[in-house]
Amino acid sequence: MAVYTEVSDDDLERFVAEYDIGKVTAFKGIAEGVENSNYLLQTESGTYILTIYEKRVKPEDLPFFLGLMDHLAAAGIPCPTPIHGRDGDALRMLSDKPAAIVSFLDGVWPKGRSPRHCAELGEAVARMHVAGVDFSMRRENDLRVDAWRPLFESCRAGADDVVPGLEADIAAELDHLERSWPKALPEGVIHADLFPDNVFFLGGRLTGIIDFYFACNDWFAYEIAICLNAWCFEPDHQFNITKAKNLLSAYRRVRPFSETEFSALPLLARGAAMRFLLTRLYDWLNRVDGALVRPKDPVEYLTKLKFHQGVSGPSAYGLD
Repeated sequence: MAVYTEVSDDDLERFVAEYDIGKVTAFKGIAEGVENSNYLLQTESGTYILTIYEKRVKPEDLPFFLGLMDHLAAAGIPCPTPIHGRDGDALRMLSDKPAAIVSFLDGVWPKGRSPRHCAELGEAVARMHVAGVDFSMRRENDLRVDAWRPLFESCRAGADDVVPGLEADIAAELDHLERSWPKALPEGVIHADLFPDNVFFLGGRLTGIIDFYFACNDWFAYEIAICLNAWCFEPDHQFNITKAKNLLSAYRRVRPFSETEFSALPLLARGAAMRFLLTRLYDWLNRVDGALVRPKDPVEYLTKLKFHQGVSGPSAYGLD
């Protein structure tokens, strides 16, 4: 979450008046994240999140994102529920940009991730994957493997300013990933951005999954690869096998994980590390002046990529 677009008092009042949620009592920007402008909105009826969708989010994708949240919430997945206006629509315009209000979820994201957090996550992700099977809409992953090289080309000129030799390292890894990427695995709707700051807990129990604005149809195992990167490394960048075991064991209790998916995990983990290395590199080199936003360090994902490059099979992750 972040703030790029400021909202005037008059515009906010007119916008909220289109809903049956009462008058605004408090309104505050949220600095975390990098994609959209987000505000904590309090009204006479409760607390909500107001999101203004910025340039990276395509307007034509918004019905998919909002429809998916409606679908998952109805299936019992703890995610934000879009608030529909008096006209029945959840999506409208604010400050000349698409915007929506969603329900507020209790909980905090874990600054330190324990094996128990990883088990809770694994179960919730599997439940989400199963619940999304009958979601009727489809969206292709616009950050899949064939999108990584164009993204790299858009920022390669500054790569060596971040880390000497980074340009050559990325180019060589992209050659390998494009050559070796799997052709077919079990697929469905995935979140595709399940970082700790998108998952809430209370008392060690998972209470919410937020920020579905990268959700798409892709391989379920790729989602697990993203989670291995985001949840199973320690602050000193050492991989925690216990966390990986807990995550996948809990996942498998809800949804089977095939041998083909197991075998693909090391390559998918390299790909997930590359995807976030590139988007972080782009954001690092293209900061928005005056935005209330904290770009994330791309070097973290270079370190994770190098770890995965040394992995010979899924057993290195502590997985049988």
